[in-house]
Amino acid sequence: MELLFRHIAPPTRCGYLPQQKWSLEYEYVVEMTPAEYLERMLANWRRFGHMLFHPVCPSCRACQSLRVVVPQFHPDRSQRRCRHANEGVLELRIGKPSVSRAKLALYDRYHAFQADQKGWPEHAPRDASSYADAFVHHPFPVEEWCYYFDRQLIGVGYVDVLPDAVAGGLSAIYFFYDPRQRQRSLGTWNILCLIEEAAKRQLPYVYLGYYVEGCGSMSYKARFRPNQLRGLDGVWRDFRV
Repeated sequence: MELLFRHIAPPTRCGYLPQQKWSLEYEYVVEMTPAEYLERMLANWRRFGHMLFHPVCPSCRACQSLRVVVPQFHPDRSQRRCRHANEGVLELRIGKPSVSRAKLALYDRYHAFQADQKGWPEHAPRDASSYADAFVHHPFPVEEWCYYFDRQLIGVGYVDVLPDAVAGGLSAIYFFYDPRQRQRSLGTWNILCLIEEAAKRQLPYVYLGYYVEGCGSMSYKARFRPNQLRGLDGVWRDFRV
């Protein structure tokens, strides 16, 4: 692993639990292997592009990683409805990350919707360069998952592939979708596809990032059962089974 710099951000108001302060430690890595990242992820780190991060909050340890146990996964009624509505209707194409006008427009449409509906911060439209920095350039190869309905792009996800017979899996980096198709529950559909693909590749887990008890926007992650939560002692334990 080639590390360029390390930085700890000063505490600010938490985006998950407003009554708390959060602080993140960042590491910018030029390159690393999937095995090196898996080791970091098992220690409660995540990444976005070349930037690794983990919480070092002064008075809270609520952000802990959650993973779905793939071999035992059983969809609930809502997830079965999502599968019934989308299976055979949506097309998934898995390939290398790239930039296109369709992806830029979809990303901006998604964030404008979230800003309007959930109060996300406004952001300037992504240009090709900033999009590539966020989603195309990575310290090791990743996969881009593009979802199509009637040949129109309606969802894009970025996925780390972390081969390991014991702790490996597919790790969801980021997913955005066309809000005009939100009745299809595309976020749920993306995770169902991740679980199915992990099973095909004989990978034991799907990693969904941080879970924060009491944060409503993260509650969906625990609905994919059975799952495990990383404890403060670094041990993964059954959570929602």
